[in-house]
Amino acid sequence: MSTTELFWFKSSYSGSSGDSCVEVAVTEQAVCVRDSKDVSRPHFAVGRGEWARFVGFLTEA
Repeated sequence: MSTTELFWFKSSYSGSSGDSCVEVAVTEQAVCVRDSKDVSRPHFAVGRGEWARFVGFLTEA
C-alpha cells in the first residue's frame, strides 16, 4: 500500500504548531508511522498486535 493511499492522522495531544509529531495510519494488518515534519521520508509499519502492546506499555508507565 502506498503512502498516498493511507489516511494519516496525528494525536489529539499534538500541538497546533505541528512540530515534533508523528502521524499514524491504520490498515487491516498494520499500523504505519511517519514523521509529520517530513512526510516524503519512508514510513515504518508494525503489526496491530505489536502496536497494541506498545500503547499498553505507554499507558502503564
